[in-house]
Amino acid sequence: MPKAYSTRIVGGIWWFFTLIIISSYTANLAAFLTVERMDAPIDSADDLAKQTRIEYGSVRDGSTMTFFKKSKISTYEKMWAFMSSRKNTALVKNNREGITRVLTTDYAMLMESTSIEYISQRNCNLTQIGGLIDSKGYGVGTPIGSPYRDKVTIAILQLQEEGKLHMMKEKWWRGNGCPEEDNKEASALGVENIGGIFIVLAAGLVLSVFVAIGEFIYKARKNSDIEEAFCFFYGVQSRQFQRRDSASSSTATSLSTDLESGRLLGDDVDIE
Repeated sequence: MPKAYSTRIVGGIWWFFTLIIISSYTANLAAFLTVERMDAPIDSADDLAKQTRIEYGSVRDGSTMTFFKKSKISTYEKMWAFMSSRKNTALVKNNREGITRVLTTDYAMLMESTSIEYISQRNCNLTQIGGLIDSKGYGVGTPIGSPYRDKVTIAILQLQEEGKLHMMKEKWWRGNGCPEEDNKEASALGVENIGGIFIVLAAGLVLSVFVAIGEFIYKARKNSDIEEAFCFFYGVQSRQFQRRDSASSSTATSLSTDLESGRLLGDDVDIE
């Protein structure tokens, strides 16, 4: 533990600053994880198959229903069992009816991804959940032995290689342009969120500077008083020593004078 109060203030303010920063980060991360779980209860076909609250289905006797009916994958077999047990409500007549149910009730519509992309681009209240559950291509049918079959095939492949099919899809499939989905990344803590703790840190540093200056002045005065007391004591002692020396020298001088006087007196006596 530092002895100086200024150092203690700096240490205390720094630990307080660190504690608030860590607490803010932890709280922000916990809130992000909680909202993420609440916003995306269904994120794939597996999630849809594991629950019964949200009903799901497809167009009756359509290609999507046929896929689930003939699938040997356990998840899709489970989904078909659910749909077949509720044919009157799970299966719809057409895509329009299914979209209406999605918008008005707890219902999920299973349909081709191309159709989903086209519809969701024109209705921003709809979105595609999860990835593709199957992949199939489209083809152009021609009569058997038609001379146009190879030409059409080569033309389609050429358009695909040149990227023109993708460009045409982007042109005709994209609607009015729905806003991008909210970024699922945790938002960064800005100055407006934690600006107060920086103010507290700056105030603590300024306070520690003033305390350090006060300590310096106090110690300087204290050392000055000690030096003055020492000088006074040294001066008194010096004076006492000087007085003793002067007294000793006076005594020695008197004694020497007496001796000289006695010697002179003795000399006089001998002369007589």
